[in-house]
Amino acid sequence: MSLSVPNGSTFAVASVYAAAIAVTAASNASECVLTTAANTFAVGDIVELSSGWTRANLRLFRVKAAASTSVTLEGFDSTSTKLYPAGAGAGSVRKISTWVAIPFMKGFEPSGGDPKYSNEEFLDYPDEIQLPNGFAAASIMMTIADDPALPHNAVLQAATDLQAVTAVRCLMPSGAQLLYNGFLGFNASPTMTKGQGMTVKCGIALQSRVNRYAS
Repeated sequence: MSLSVPNGSTFAVASVYAAAIAVTAASNASECVLTTAANTFAVGDIVELSSGWTRANLRLFRVKAAASTSVTLEGFDSTSTKLYPAGAGAGSVRKISTWVAIPFMKGFEPSGGDPKYSNEEFLDYPDEIQLPNGFAAASIMMTIADDPALPHNAVLQAATDLQAVTAVRCLMPSGAQLLYNGFLGFNASPTMTKGQGMTVKCGIALQSRVNRYAS
């Protein structure tokens, strides 16, 4: 067993996206391959997938390989046709072109996301049982040291005002990368407590599951 602390982690918000490129097919494979109308991607790019596969829609992935008309999404296991019906994964994919650093992060706290269960009773069964019923909605609350002159403020505010699903990335000292995608809610009014540095908050209402890469 190993433990780690998040000290040294850095954060960034997506500020510029490339134009979305049509996806005509998505394979059922241990690492999903998208068939694209064109290819402007490179290995290591972070992309947002819009897909007919509900479980994959609006998830963020890292590009593992790119050819003239195909893109391999690292770590995306789509082999199950029950979860990812064959022929239904078409949609579009877009690359995050520019990230803006969010420095001086004071706290990055997830909430929600707990498993939900449905209680069921049967006349011929003595005990009540629970059946899995998905997961509760999940969100993140970022607490950031207040410095309105820094560029991330404008990016967070614009994403909030436009109600645009926006990516946030965490890079950990180990090299691990966590990718979050959701609606941002930025409050530019700082906390004011005597003797303490002022902070602002920005929430992320997650629209897809977090994607995590070990390095």
